[in-house]
Amino acid sequence: MATILHIEDDPQSQLLVRKLLVAAGHRVLETVSGIEGARVATEQRPDLVLVDINIPDLNGYEVALLLRGRLPGTPIVAITAEGDRATALGLGCDGFVSKPINVGTFARTVEEFLKGAREAPAEAERVDVLRAQGQRIAARLEAKVHELSDANARLVDADQRRREFYRNVTHELATPLTPLVGYLGLLQRGELGAVSAGQRKAYTSMEEALTRLRGTIDGLLDVTQLETGRMKFVFGPYDFTDLVRRAIEARKPLTAKRSQRWITDLSVGRLPATGDSARLQRAVGHVLDNAAKFGPEGGVVAVEVRASATHCELLVNDSGRGVGAEWLSRIFEPFVQADGSTTREHGGAGVGLAGVRGVAEAHDGGVVAEPGGLHLVAGQKLPGLLVRMQVARDPRSA
Repeated sequence: MATILHIEDDPQSQLLVRKLLVAAGHRVLETVSGIEGARVATEQRPDLVLVDINIPDLNGYEVALLLRGRLPGTPIVAITAEGDRATALGLGCDGFVSKPINVGTFARTVEEFLKGAREAPAEAERVDVLRAQGQRIAARLEAKVHELSDANARLVDADQRRREFYRNVTHELATPLTPLVGYLGLLQRGELGAVSAGQRKAYTSMEEALTRLRGTIDGLLDVTQLETGRMKFVFGPYDFTDLVRRAIEARKPLTAKRSQRWITDLSVGRLPATGDSARLQRAVGHVLDNAAKFGPEGGVVAVEVRASATHCELLVNDSGRGVGAEWLSRIFEPFVQADGSTTREHGGAGVGLAGVRGVAEAHDGGVVAEPGGLHLVAGQKLPGLLVRMQVARDPRSA
Protein backbone atom coordinates (compact mmCIF):
# COMPACT_ATOMS: atom_id res chain seq x y z
CA MET A 1 0.00 0.00 0.00
CA ALA A 2 1.36 3.40 -1.01
CA THR A 3 0.54 6.78 0.54
CA ILE A 4 -0.53 9.23 -2.16
CA LEU A 5 -1.09 12.95 -1.63
CA HIS A 6 -3.70 14.53 -3.90
CA ILE A 7 -3.62 18.36 -4.08
CA GLU A 8 -6.93 19.36 -5.67
CA ASP A 9 -9.59 21.98 -4.84
CA ASP A 10 -12.43 20.41 -6.84
CA PRO A 11 -14.47 18.05 -4.60
CA GLN A 12 -15.70 15.89 -7.48
CA SER A 13 -12.19 15.30 -8.80
CA GLN A 14 -11.02 14.50 -5.27
CA LEU A 15 -13.83 11.99 -4.80
CA LEU A 16 -13.16 10.20 -8.10
CA VAL A 17 -9.40 9.92 -7.54
CA ARG A 18 -9.93 8.78 -3.95
CA LYS A 19 -12.33 5.99 -4.98
CA LEU A 20 -10.02 4.71 -7.70
CA LEU A 21 -6.88 4.74 -5.57
CA VAL A 22 -8.47 3.36 -2.39
CA ALA A 23 -9.99 0.56 -4.45
CA ALA A 24 -6.47 -0.18 -5.70
CA GLY A 25 -5.30 -0.54 -2.07
CA HIS A 26 -3.64 2.85 -1.54
CA ARG A 27 -3.93 5.41 1.26
CA VAL A 28 -4.95 8.87 0.04
CA LEU A 29 -4.16 12.21 1.69
CA GLU A 30 -5.99 15.30 0.39
CA THR A 31 -5.47 19.06 0.52
CA VAL A 32 -7.18 21.86 -1.39
CA SER A 33 -4.42 24.48 -1.70
CA GLY A 34 -0.83 24.70 -2.80
CA ILE A 35 0.60 25.95 0.50
CA GLU A 36 -1.22 23.31 2.54
CA GLY A 37 -0.23 20.63 0.03
CA ALA A 38 3.44 21.58 0.28
CA ARG A 39 3.23 21.47 4.07
CA VAL A 40 1.55 18.06 4.18
CA ALA A 41 3.98 16.66 1.62
CA THR A 42 6.96 17.89 3.63
CA GLU A 43 5.59 16.48 6.90
CA GLN A 44 4.06 13.20 5.69
CA ARG A 45 6.57 12.23 2.98
CA PRO A 46 4.06 10.47 0.69
CA ASP A 47 5.13 7.87 -1.86
CA LEU A 48 3.64 9.94 -4.71
CA VAL A 49 2.14 13.42 -5.16
CA LEU A 50 -0.72 14.18 -7.54
CA VAL A 51 -1.15 17.92 -8.06
CA ASP A 52 -3.66 19.94 -10.04
CA ILE A 53 -2.26 23.03 -11.78
CA ASN A 54 -5.08 25.50 -11.08
CA ILE A 55 -5.21 25.49 -7.26
CA PRO A 56 -5.29 28.33 -4.68
CA ASP A 57 -2.21 29.99 -3.14
CA LEU A 58 0.67 28.43 -5.03
CA ASN A 59 -0.30 26.94 -8.38
CA GLY A 60 0.62 23.39 -9.34
CA TYR A 61 3.77 24.45 -11.18
CA GLU A 62 5.07 26.29 -8.11
CA VAL A 63 4.22 23.36 -5.85
CA ALA A 64 6.15 21.01 -8.11
CA LEU A 65 9.14 23.34 -8.18
CA LEU A 66 9.06 23.62 -4.39
CA LEU A 67 8.61 19.91 -3.69
CA ARG A 68 11.25 18.82 -6.16
CA GLY A 69 13.83 20.38 -3.86
CA ARG A 70 12.27 18.96 -0.69
CA LEU A 71 11.36 15.48 -1.95
CA PRO A 72 13.97 14.71 -4.60
CA GLY A 73 13.08 11.03 -5.00
CA THR A 74 9.31 11.28 -4.77
CA PRO A 75 7.34 11.09 -8.04
CA ILE A 76 5.23 14.19 -8.70
CA VAL A 77 2.48 13.91 -11.29
CA ALA A 78 0.45 16.81 -12.67
CA ILE A 79 -3.21 15.89 -13.12
CA THR A 80 -5.01 18.75 -14.83
CA ALA A 81 -7.29 19.95 -17.58
CA GLU A 82 -5.56 23.31 -18.03
CA GLY A 83 -1.83 22.82 -17.62
CA ASP A 84 0.94 22.48 -20.15
CA ARG A 85 2.84 19.18 -20.32
CA ALA A 86 6.19 20.73 -21.24
CA THR A 87 5.97 23.31 -18.45
CA ALA A 88 4.97 20.70 -15.87
CA LEU A 89 7.83 18.37 -16.80
CA GLY A 90 10.30 21.24 -17.05
CA LEU A 91 9.49 22.38 -13.52
CA GLY A 92 10.00 19.03 -11.85
CA CYS A 93 6.95 16.88 -12.49
CA ASP A 94 7.65 13.26 -13.42
CA GLY A 95 4.41 12.80 -15.32
CA PHE A 96 1.40 14.53 -16.76
CA VAL A 97 -2.17 13.17 -16.71
CA SER A 98 -4.87 15.06 -18.58
CA LYS A 99 -8.40 15.49 -17.31
CA PRO A 100 -10.89 13.97 -17.62
CA ILE A 101 -8.90 10.99 -16.40
CA ASN A 102 -9.32 7.55 -17.91
CA VAL A 103 -11.13 5.65 -15.17
CA GLY A 104 -10.13 2.28 -16.56
CA THR A 105 -6.37 2.96 -16.70
CA PHE A 106 -5.78 5.63 -14.03
CA ALA A 107 -4.85 3.31 -11.14
CA ARG A 108 -2.47 1.40 -13.39
CA THR A 109 -0.83 4.63 -14.56
CA VAL A 110 -0.24 5.64 -10.94
CA GLU A 111 1.27 2.21 -10.23
CA GLU A 112 3.74 2.71 -13.08
CA PHE A 113 4.91 6.03 -11.59
CA LEU A 114 5.26 4.35 -8.18
CA LYS A 115 7.47 1.70 -9.80
CA GLY A 116 9.76 4.31 -11.36
CA ALA A 117 8.25 5.38 -14.66
CA ARG A 118 9.22 8.97 -15.56
CA GLU A 119 8.59 11.40 -18.42
CA ALA A 120 11.66 13.51 -19.14
CA PRO A 121 11.63 16.89 -20.95
CA ALA A 122 14.26 17.94 -23.47
CA GLU A 123 17.08 19.88 -21.73
CA ALA A 124 16.73 23.01 -23.89
CA GLU A 125 13.00 22.97 -23.33
CA ARG A 126 13.58 22.67 -19.57
CA VAL A 127 15.86 25.74 -19.49
CA ASP A 128 13.28 27.85 -21.34
CA VAL A 129 10.52 26.66 -19.03
CA LEU A 130 12.52 27.44 -15.87
CA ARG A 131 13.41 30.92 -17.15
CA ALA A 132 9.79 31.72 -18.00
CA GLN A 133 8.53 30.37 -14.69
CA GLY A 134 11.18 32.34 -12.80
CA GLN A 135 9.95 35.52 -14.46
CA ARG A 136 6.35 34.73 -13.55
CA ILE A 137 7.30 34.03 -9.93
CA ALA A 138 9.27 37.28 -9.73
CA ALA A 139 6.25 39.20 -11.05
CA ARG A 140 3.97 37.51 -8.50
CA LEU A 141 6.38 38.30 -5.70
CA GLU A 142 6.53 41.95 -6.76
CA ALA A 143 2.74 42.15 -6.78
CA LYS A 144 2.58 40.43 -3.39
CA VAL A 145 5.09 42.88 -1.90
CA HIS A 146 2.97 45.80 -3.13
CA GLU A 147 -0.15 44.12 -1.72
CA LEU A 148 1.47 43.53 1.68
CA SER A 149 2.85 47.07 1.79
CA ASP A 150 -0.61 48.50 1.10
CA ALA A 151 -2.14 46.19 3.73
CA ASN A 152 0.47 47.25 6.28
CA ALA A 153 -0.20 50.92 5.59
CA ARG A 154 -3.93 50.32 6.12
CA LEU A 155 -3.22 48.49 9.39
CA VAL A 156 -1.02 51.35 10.65
CA ASP A 157 -3.72 53.84 9.77
CA ALA A 158 -6.42 51.70 11.40
CA ASP A 159 -4.32 51.34 14.55
CA GLN A 160 -3.86 55.09 14.75
CA ARG A 161 -7.58 55.67 14.33
CA ARG A 162 -8.28 53.01 16.97
CA ARG A 163 -6.08 54.85 19.47
CA GLU A 164 -7.74 58.15 18.69
CA PHE A 165 -11.17 56.54 19.01
CA TYR A 166 -10.43 55.06 22.44
CA ARG A 167 -8.93 58.34 23.62
CA ASN A 168 -11.96 60.34 22.46
CA VAL A 169 -14.49 57.84 23.77
CA THR A 170 -12.73 57.68 27.12
CA HIS A 171 -12.82 61.45 27.41
CA GLU A 172 -16.51 61.59 26.45
CA LEU A 173 -17.35 58.90 29.02
CA ALA A 174 -15.28 60.47 31.79
CA THR A 175 -16.72 63.98 31.44
CA PRO A 176 -20.31 63.22 32.61
CA LEU A 177 -19.04 61.06 35.47
CA THR A 178 -17.83 64.09 37.44
CA PRO A 179 -21.28 65.63 38.05
CA LEU A 180 -22.79 62.18 38.63
CA VAL A 181 -20.29 61.40 41.37
CA GLY A 182 -20.67 64.87 42.83
CA TYR A 183 -24.46 64.85 43.02
CA LEU A 184 -24.50 61.29 44.35
CA GLY A 185 -22.25 62.44 47.18
CA LEU A 186 -24.65 65.29 48.00
CA LEU A 187 -27.55 62.85 48.10
CA GLN A 188 -25.71 60.37 50.30
CA ARG A 189 -24.75 63.06 52.79
CA GLY A 190 -28.33 64.31 52.97
CA GLU A 191 -27.41 67.78 51.73
CA LEU A 192 -30.35 67.73 49.31
CA GLY A 193 -32.87 66.41 51.80
CA ALA A 194 -33.43 63.64 54.29
CA VAL A 195 -32.29 60.16 53.18
CA SER A 196 -34.35 57.08 53.99
CA ALA A 197 -32.85 53.63 54.60
CA GLY A 198 -34.07 52.46 51.19
CA GLN A 199 -32.58 55.46 49.44
CA ARG A 200 -29.27 55.00 51.23
CA LYS A 201 -29.12 51.39 50.02
CA ALA A 202 -29.87 52.51 46.48
CA TYR A 203 -27.20 55.22 46.68
CA THR A 204 -24.66 52.64 47.84
CA SER A 205 -25.44 50.41 44.85
CA MET A 206 -25.14 53.40 42.53
CA GLU A 207 -21.80 54.34 44.07
CA GLU A 208 -20.44 50.82 43.53
CA ALA A 209 -21.57 50.88 39.89
CA LEU A 210 -19.99 54.30 39.33
CA THR A 211 -16.76 53.17 40.96
CA ARG A 212 -16.63 50.17 38.63
CA LEU A 213 -17.36 52.37 35.62
CA ARG A 214 -14.71 54.88 36.69
CA GLY A 215 -12.17 52.06 37.01
CA THR A 216 -12.90 50.82 33.49
CA ILE A 217 -12.66 54.33 32.03
CA ASP A 218 -9.45 55.06 33.92
CA GLY A 219 -7.99 51.80 32.59
CA LEU A 220 -8.88 52.74 29.01
CA LEU A 221 -7.40 56.18 29.52
CA ASP A 222 -4.17 54.72 30.90
CA VAL A 223 -3.75 52.34 27.95
CA THR A 224 -4.42 55.00 25.32
CA GLN A 225 -2.07 57.45 27.01
CA LEU A 226 0.67 54.82 27.26
CA GLU A 227 0.24 53.78 23.62
CA THR A 228 0.41 57.36 22.38
CA GLY A 229 3.20 58.38 24.76
CA ARG A 230 0.99 61.01 26.40
CA MET A 231 0.96 59.63 29.93
CA LYS A 232 2.67 62.04 32.30
CA PHE A 233 4.48 60.79 35.39
CA VAL A 234 5.14 62.90 38.46
CA PHE A 235 8.04 61.37 40.36
CA GLY A 236 8.58 61.86 44.05
CA PRO A 237 9.49 59.95 47.24
CA TYR A 238 7.18 57.19 48.51
CA ASP A 239 7.28 53.95 50.50
CA PHE A 240 6.59 50.90 48.30
CA THR A 241 5.57 48.63 51.20
CA ASP A 242 3.15 51.20 52.57
CA LEU A 243 1.72 51.73 49.07
CA VAL A 244 0.97 48.00 48.77
CA ARG A 245 -0.49 47.90 52.29
CA ARG A 246 -2.89 50.74 51.52
CA ALA A 247 -3.94 49.10 48.23
CA ILE A 248 -4.78 45.88 50.10
CA GLU A 249 -6.74 47.67 52.79
CA ALA A 250 -8.80 49.53 50.19
CA ARG A 251 -9.93 46.21 48.69
CA LYS A 252 -10.77 44.30 51.83
CA PRO A 253 -14.42 45.46 52.03
CA LEU A 254 -15.10 44.21 48.48
CA THR A 255 -13.29 40.90 48.89
CA ALA A 256 -15.06 40.35 52.21
CA LYS A 257 -18.31 40.07 50.24
CA ARG A 258 -16.85 37.06 48.45
CA SER A 259 -15.40 35.65 51.68
CA GLN A 260 -11.90 35.90 50.25
CA ARG A 261 -8.93 35.96 52.59
CA TRP A 262 -5.72 37.96 52.16
CA ILE A 263 -2.46 36.40 53.29
CA THR A 264 0.33 38.97 53.24
CA ASP A 265 4.04 39.09 53.88
CA LEU A 266 5.21 42.70 54.18
CA SER A 267 7.98 41.82 56.60
CA VAL A 268 10.57 43.47 54.37
CA GLY A 269 9.57 46.70 56.13
CA ARG A 270 9.89 50.21 54.76
CA LEU A 271 11.09 50.48 51.17
CA PRO A 272 11.84 54.13 50.36
CA ALA A 273 11.71 54.70 46.63
CA THR A 274 11.16 57.35 43.99
CA GLY A 275 8.30 57.25 41.51
CA ASP A 276 4.79 58.31 40.63
CA SER A 277 3.01 56.95 43.70
CA ALA A 278 -0.49 57.64 42.32
CA ARG A 279 0.18 55.72 39.10
CA LEU A 280 1.88 52.92 41.02
CA GLN A 281 -1.02 52.74 43.50
CA ARG A 282 -3.42 52.12 40.62
CA ALA A 283 -1.09 49.60 38.99
CA VAL A 284 -0.75 47.64 42.22
CA GLY A 285 -4.52 47.88 42.62
CA HIS A 286 -5.05 46.36 39.17
CA VAL A 287 -2.83 43.39 40.06
CA LEU A 288 -4.71 42.85 43.32
CA ASP A 289 -8.11 43.29 41.63
CA ASN A 290 -7.15 40.75 38.98
CA ALA A 291 -6.24 38.16 41.62
CA ALA A 292 -9.43 38.79 43.60
CA LYS A 293 -11.60 38.69 40.47
CA PHE A 294 -10.25 35.40 39.17
CA GLY A 295 -9.89 33.80 42.56
CA PRO A 296 -12.89 31.74 43.78
CA GLU A 297 -15.37 32.77 46.43
CA GLY A 298 -13.97 31.76 49.81
CA GLY A 299 -10.53 31.60 48.24
CA VAL A 300 -7.15 33.04 49.14
CA VAL A 301 -5.01 35.81 47.68
CA ALA A 302 -1.36 35.76 48.73
CA VAL A 303 0.66 38.99 48.54
CA GLU A 304 4.35 39.42 49.26
CA VAL A 305 6.78 42.32 48.90
CA ARG A 306 10.45 41.65 48.26
CA ALA A 307 13.38 43.96 47.61
CA SER A 308 16.88 44.12 46.25
CA ALA A 309 19.39 46.94 46.35
CA THR A 310 17.89 48.43 43.18
CA HIS A 311 14.31 47.16 42.85
CA CYS A 312 11.07 46.57 44.74
CA GLU A 313 9.04 43.51 43.80
CA LEU A 314 5.36 42.68 44.32
CA LEU A 315 4.21 39.05 44.08
CA VAL A 316 0.50 38.21 43.94
CA ASN A 317 -0.89 34.66 43.69
CA ASP A 318 -4.49 33.45 43.96
CA SER A 319 -6.21 30.12 44.52
CA GLY A 320 -8.15 30.19 41.23
CA ARG A 321 -7.77 28.04 38.12
CA GLY A 322 -5.07 30.20 36.55
CA VAL A 323 -4.71 30.56 32.76
CA GLY A 324 -3.31 28.33 30.03
CA ALA A 325 0.40 28.53 29.24
CA GLU A 326 -0.39 30.09 25.83
CA TRP A 327 -1.91 33.13 27.57
CA LEU A 328 0.87 33.86 30.06
CA SER A 329 2.77 36.18 27.74
CA ARG A 330 -0.37 37.81 26.29
CA ILE A 331 -2.42 38.90 29.30
CA PHE A 332 -0.44 42.16 29.50
CA GLU A 333 -1.51 43.14 25.98
CA PRO A 334 -4.38 45.65 25.70
CA PHE A 335 -7.86 44.13 25.30
CA VAL A 336 -6.59 40.54 25.53
CA GLN A 337 -8.63 38.17 27.70
CA ALA A 338 -8.49 34.38 27.87
CA ASP A 339 -12.29 34.46 27.61
CA GLY A 340 -13.31 37.51 25.59
CA SER A 341 -16.96 36.53 25.03
CA THR A 342 -19.88 38.60 26.29
CA THR A 343 -21.02 35.57 28.30
CA ARG A 344 -17.72 35.19 30.13
CA GLU A 345 -17.72 34.54 33.84
CA HIS A 346 -15.60 37.57 34.73
CA GLY A 347 -16.16 41.14 33.54
CA GLY A 348 -13.70 43.83 32.57
CA ALA A 349 -12.37 45.41 29.39
CA GLY A 350 -9.01 43.64 29.46
CA VAL A 351 -6.95 46.81 29.89
CA GLY A 352 -5.92 46.76 33.55
CA LEU A 353 -2.85 44.56 33.26
CA ALA A 354 -1.74 46.36 30.09
CA GLY A 355 -1.65 49.55 32.13
CA VAL A 356 0.33 47.75 34.83
CA ARG A 357 3.00 46.82 32.33
CA GLY A 358 3.25 50.38 31.02
CA VAL A 359 3.58 51.88 34.50
CA ALA A 360 6.13 49.28 35.61
CA GLU A 361 8.27 49.82 32.50
CA ALA A 362 8.10 53.59 33.03
CA HIS A 363 9.70 52.92 36.43
CA ASP A 364 12.53 50.87 34.85
CA GLY A 365 10.84 47.63 35.83
CA GLY A 366 8.42 45.15 34.33
CA VAL A 367 5.74 42.59 35.03
CA VAL A 368 5.49 38.87 34.20
CA ALA A 369 2.92 36.12 34.72
CA GLU A 370 3.84 32.60 35.81
CA PRO A 371 1.88 29.40 36.45
CA GLY A 372 0.79 28.95 40.04
CA GLY A 373 1.82 26.14 42.33
CA LEU A 374 5.55 26.47 41.64
CA HIS A 375 6.70 29.12 44.10
CA LEU A 376 5.88 30.19 47.64
CA VAL A 377 4.20 33.59 48.01
CA ALA A 378 3.65 34.76 51.60
CA GLY A 379 4.30 31.16 52.64
CA GLN A 380 1.58 29.82 50.31
CA LYS A 381 1.85 27.76 47.13
CA LEU A 382 -1.43 28.49 45.33
CA PRO A 383 -2.62 27.09 41.95
CA GLY A 384 -3.80 30.36 40.37
CA LEU A 385 -1.90 32.93 38.33
CA LEU A 386 1.30 34.34 39.86
CA VAL A 387 2.06 37.94 38.86
CA ARG A 388 5.46 39.51 39.57
CA MET A 389 5.74 43.27 39.26
CA GLN A 390 9.09 45.02 39.65
CA VAL A 391 9.90 48.73 39.81
CA ALA A 392 13.24 50.43 40.30
CA ARG A 393 13.76 52.13 43.66
CA ASP A 394 15.30 55.07 41.82
CA PRO A 395 14.26 54.89 38.14
CA ARG A 396 16.52 57.75 37.09
CA SER A 397 19.65 55.81 38.04
CA ALA A 398 18.49 52.18 37.53
